[in-house]
Amino acid sequence: MKVAASGLDAQSLRLRVVAENLANAQSTSDVPGGDPYQRKLVNFRTIYAQELNGPIVDVHSVSNDKRAFSLQFDPGSPGANAEGYVKMPNVNSIVEMADMREANRSYQANLQVFKQARELITLTIDLMRAGQ
Repeated sequence: MKVAASGLDAQSLRLRVVAENLANAQSTSDVPGGDPYQRKLVNFRTIYAQELNGPIVDVHSVSNDKRAFSLQFDPGSPGANAEGYVKMPNVNSIVEMADMREANRSYQANLQVFKQARELITLTIDLMRAGQ
């Protein structure tokens, strides 16, 4: 159950980060030539859980995507540089939607494992009660 719970926590954070990326997909700077919102990435790692004598998933960090910003011509924007170009966030909505779908499926799989483990524990307790 602890392994599934660690997966639930990790995928829950991933879903929140994807939602933040999508919410800021058009967030530009208010400062001329300034940087816009920078896409965030969740980095996982496997750690050894001593009490389980096995690995669990953990969120190592949330980092910024290093891909370059695209430029869009919009001389009326407060974030436009001297040539009239505005730096746009390095967020691709299609990629974010694919990440959201993958994170959601992983979350659902971990939730199913958690439910199955709980059901097996309940059945074991019921069998022990019936044997007394």
